[in-house]
Amino acid sequence: MWQKLLGTRNSIPLAIVRLVLGLVMFPHGAQKMLGWFGGNGFSGTMGFFAHQGIPAPLAFLAIAAEFFGGLGLILGFLSRIAAFGVLCNMVVAVLTVHLANGFFMNWASANKGEGFEYHLLAIAMALAVMIGGAGATSVDRALSGSDSSASSTRP
Repeated sequence: MWQKLLGTRNSIPLAIVRLVLGLVMFPHGAQKMLGWFGGNGFSGTMGFFAHQGIPAPLAFLAIAAEFFGGLGLILGFLSRIAAFGVLCNMVVAVLTVHLANGFFMNWASANKGEGFEYHLLAIAMALAVMIGGAGATSVDRALSGSDSSASSTRP
């Protein structure tokens, strides 16, 4: 089971997708978990989610998916699980917040909020990692014991 979860090819494109998704998600999670980058921190974010009617366990999972999922993706550690958490987080964000605002960004301020095009990109990137694995230069690859000389650098 662990081999299937951790196994990945020596793919640089997969590694780039994983790393970029992690680098984008981690600051969002750090805002919510630690209050970095102008965020409210854990207590403030949990309070905000409670005010929105989101149950505490689900709010915690959203924070964890962004923070720990972002870290996992950056390191390439349990990347498929991290990507799944990010994917679930993005799907919920689209369905509960951004769907009513339309597809594209809100340049003209016609709607109160942003569209969901960003979320679709994150979902597609998360799917790539879930299907293909962490790629090159990942903890998953090192733990899986894959033979790098027999692997392809293609996606």
